[in-house]
Amino acid sequence: MRRLRAAFSGLLGGVPRRVLVRGGSMVPTLHDGDVVLTWPRRRARTGDVALVRWPARPDQLSVKRLALPDDGGWFALGDAALASTDSRTLGPAEALAVVTHRLWPRPGRLPRR
Repeated sequence: MRRLRAAFSGLLGGVPRRVLVRGGSMVPTLHDGDVVLTWPRRRARTGDVALVRWPARPDQLSVKRLALPDDGGWFALGDAALASTDSRTLGPAEALAVVTHRLWPRPGRLPRR
């Protein structure tokens, strides 16, 4: 986990990053093994997919959809509600970067909801 944290310490510097999606919590939008592009300086809005961090699990980064601003953070949910550990369990999340595109395996812009 230290390597993961170190790899994203530069996120706040504004450099776009590629992120590997793990798990099925964002199906059908994203699948396990997809590679996405994140933008840390982009303003997060309701409906965006974002890279988030949970105060309850500071070493864990997740890709979730931002539902509502909540207590200085975001109520963030997985698109596959039954397969997702998200704000319903962990509380508000900090949005670190907005996910705009899938780079692999099917490149394209991600839909907002």
